[in-house]
Amino acid sequence: MVLHSNCQLSTVNCQLSTVNCQLNNFQLNKVYTDKKNILQLVALLEAHGVTKIVLCPGSRNIPLVHTLSTHPSFKCYSVTDERSAGFFAIGLALNGGAPAAICCTSGTALLNLHPAVAEAFYQNVPLVVISADRPAAWIGQMDGQTLPQPGVFGTLVKKSVNLPEIYTDEDEWYCNRLVNEALLETLHHGKGPVHINVPVTEPIFRFTTETLPEVRVITRYQGLNIYDRDYNDLIQRLNQYQKRMIIVGQMNLIYLFEKKYSKLLYKHFAWLTEHIGNQTIPGIPVKNFDVAIYAMDGEIQEKMAPELLITYGGHVVSKRLKKFLRNNPPKEHWHVSPDGEIVDLYGSLTTVIEMDPFEFLEKIAFLLENKTPQYPLLWENFCKTLPQPELPYSEMSAIGALIQALPQQCALHLANSSAVRYAQLFTVPATVEVCCNRGTSGIEGSLSTAVGYAAASDKLNFVVIGDLSFFYDMNALWNGNFGANLRILLLNNGGGEIFHTLPGLEMSGTSHKFITAVHKASAKGWAEDRGFLYQKVEDEVQLEEAMQLFTQPEPMTQPVLVEVFTNKNKDARILKDFYHQAAGRESAPNKEKK
Repeated sequence: MVLHSNCQLSTVNCQLSTVNCQLNNFQLNKVYTDKKNILQLVALLEAHGVTKIVLCPGSRNIPLVHTLSTHPSFKCYSVTDERSAGFFAIGLALNGGAPAAICCTSGTALLNLHPAVAEAFYQNVPLVVISADRPAAWIGQMDGQTLPQPGVFGTLVKKSVNLPEIYTDEDEWYCNRLVNEALLETLHHGKGPVHINVPVTEPIFRFTTETLPEVRVITRYQGLNIYDRDYNDLIQRLNQYQKRMIIVGQMNLIYLFEKKYSKLLYKHFAWLTEHIGNQTIPGIPVKNFDVAIYAMDGEIQEKMAPELLITYGGHVVSKRLKKFLRNNPPKEHWHVSPDGEIVDLYGSLTTVIEMDPFEFLEKIAFLLENKTPQYPLLWENFCKTLPQPELPYSEMSAIGALIQALPQQCALHLANSSAVRYAQLFTVPATVEVCCNRGTSGIEGSLSTAVGYAAASDKLNFVVIGDLSFFYDMNALWNGNFGANLRILLLNNGGGEIFHTLPGLEMSGTSHKFITAVHKASAKGWAEDRGFLYQKVEDEVQLEEAMQLFTQPEPMTQPVLVEVFTNKNKDARILKDFYHQAAGRESAPNKEKK
């Protein structure tokens, strides 16, 4: 028993000796923590001008405390009691109006800041609360000083973020974005507190980094006055770039630019948009960019990549465009939106301009340098060389037949998945309004939304929808709130055809029926029961005949549903052949035939 006790004492002494060595190393070490999420946070605090920091004691926040207190840019204040420390930080922020920060350890230490956070919220004080935390896996597992810290202040903070621990480039991008969002929010639409929670995994006493990393700093301009110094800086930056691109996402409106603006704006940018952008662009935009990007090799992609990217509007459908810009990031990306929210779709956002995008464009039109860059011509000329789709009977040819025969004044509703993508292969008349549920891009509700729109519309409303989307939402025709101005083109190939085109997906016989939702349903009975004139199409001749009635602009006495039956395997092969033709190379099946 005595020997056992001596062994335990010896072990304890060894552990104490190890801790003392760690603390001595910690005190002697003058470099920063190796935790990348902390390095991002500290570098961005400096960049955003948050230099007054209140530091509370603890162990989990030692990497934060050491890095902040060691860096010369920060004025640090030691306050032991978190309840007092929070109000002390408020005082620092009130003196001068710039944000001040307070850093605490994990557990109930954070809860002691709640009264100060509430005061900061209702007094509109820009307070940055930084809390160290244990890894999420150990919350609620009886580990010491743990409780659910993310979102603990609820509605009393303007923004609450939980930083990831960084292991990949995507983790680093995400962490950087979250910190930028939180720090920008302290001064956005009135001042107030934000909460940044920082999980820290052991070992926590490792200090090996000599310098802070170079970090991306996102800035926000709230309304621009041509007499502002910041505005002049923005225009100077704009004019220094030769390769300038504007991408317009979904816009549910029509905005007609005056000629004096269109003339000045159009030649300075490569304008890219999809049909869901509607008439919100000065001039004629590039719309077949998805096929164009597929046709570019790596060298051409690098040549076509922008130096400055400006975006406005909502969602973009093309995955190729997103991948192209993520792999070839611009030097700057400006997003213009009335709400001023941080939207970093392409992973390179540097500037948010909080204003109406059309007001922004009209303001910059007369300030652009008086020259015609060659960059827009690169895109226009490259895209002109691409073949126009002349496709055999398929889902794509049915969509093309409809689009080419649309009346000048009508609304075109595109369901998600295949319909909205395949429509992009064809030129839609500028006078046609295009609608699509791209908020979350789900298949549910596409038909219901179109029926609701048509019920309040005095125009013809054409709906292009796939079989899964239609049958999922067929109760849209149950309510009876539709009239003769509704015409539905239903593409039925017995399942989810788009899954056949996904690169890298190999489906076994077992998984195939589950992934593609194979079925043998037809809409004939349901359509006729609901009062629709129903037409069945199974080949090119029947498609041509059906389109003559389906697209006639004269009013009819009942709504129309045309159900086009195709083979999903052939559809997939036809689509791939078209893309290979556009790229100037043959697909594997054609090579085998030869």
